[in-house]
Amino acid sequence: MPVLFEETTINGMRLKNRFVRSATWAGMAGEDGVCTSSLVDLMVGLAEGGVGLIVSGHAYVDPVGQASPRQLGVHTDEMVPGLTRMVSAVHERGGRIVLQSAHAGCRAPRKFTGGAAMGPSASGDGSFREMTVGDIRSVVGAFVRGAVRARAAGFDGVQLHAAHGYLLSQFLSPYYNHRKDDYGGRIENRARILLEVAGATRREVGGDFPILVKLNSEDFIENGMTRDEMIRVAEMLEGAGVDAIELSGGTGESGDLGPVRKGAGEIYYREAARVYKEKIGIPLLLVGGIRSYDEAEGLVSGNFADYISLCRPLIREPNLIDQWRSGDTGRATCISCNLCFRPAFTGKGIYCVTAEKEGND
Repeated sequence: MPVLFEETTINGMRLKNRFVRSATWAGMAGEDGVCTSSLVDLMVGLAEGGVGLIVSGHAYVDPVGQASPRQLGVHTDEMVPGLTRMVSAVHERGGRIVLQSAHAGCRAPRKFTGGAAMGPSASGDGSFREMTVGDIRSVVGAFVRGAVRARAAGFDGVQLHAAHGYLLSQFLSPYYNHRKDDYGGRIENRARILLEVAGATRREVGGDFPILVKLNSEDFIENGMTRDEMIRVAEMLEGAGVDAIELSGGTGESGDLGPVRKGAGEIYYREAARVYKEKIGIPLLLVGGIRSYDEAEGLVSGNFADYISLCRPLIREPNLIDQWRSGDTGRATCISCNLCFRPAFTGKGIYCVTAEKEGND
């Protein structure tokens, strides 16, 4: 059995292969965050295409934490029926799916928050305010309630979004976090809210529900979180009972080194993954620049990663994993042009614009 198609488990969650669909905002939810039939169909296509584990697009746990239009929500009990339909459809196709829960923090647009956004520290121009300790406790509670709803909907686990400059990532990063209290300063303090979310979630959902975390390898900005700090955070998360970490990198302020880089290139976080695997025991999901079967196989066989996460390649080729399993191990045809996100902002949902253009030529 090829290593990429071995059956594995993460805290009892049985996976048929080592391929993960990394969380991707699709712009297909309702205006109120409800799961739609279009979003269900997108997940079904991934399950039918052979993906071992699907991570949903980031779902906001509080309306003031909404980041994007037509973003999935997990902020009220009214979201559960739609999410249940999504999960059931994936399970009927033999797939596994976890919900990614998120809060945009200071990156939440005013049109969603209804006023100034909030973050670890205030902005100089007044566009977002510093969170109080009460705000922090409220956010922790929102994440926990989101995880409880995810379990009620039948998800196989939950992933806490602590990467890409969203709220939990903002607390981790001295670029955003200038606090002088117990939530700022040294990395142990900056990680406090994330550890509180993870710990409180574990207490509520129990020991048999997988909790994953998406974490930056580093921020790639001046005064951002470093690779050494990432390792320290991963150690603390492992100690807190988190079951696996997905390693990514960059923020919206990182320029060409942001999370969604243009153009085909090297595997973005290979060296960070190597250091992680030397020091951390819980499984590593690795995303970023992986475009070929041989690259994926080398990362797992070489002990750089336990699972391979793909995002944009599966937008263009949702059946890519079944194609590779059949023996056709040609390189993914995604060229990382990022045009797929444009229709999501216009209400059409995410799809490969380049493939459509090529088909019409």
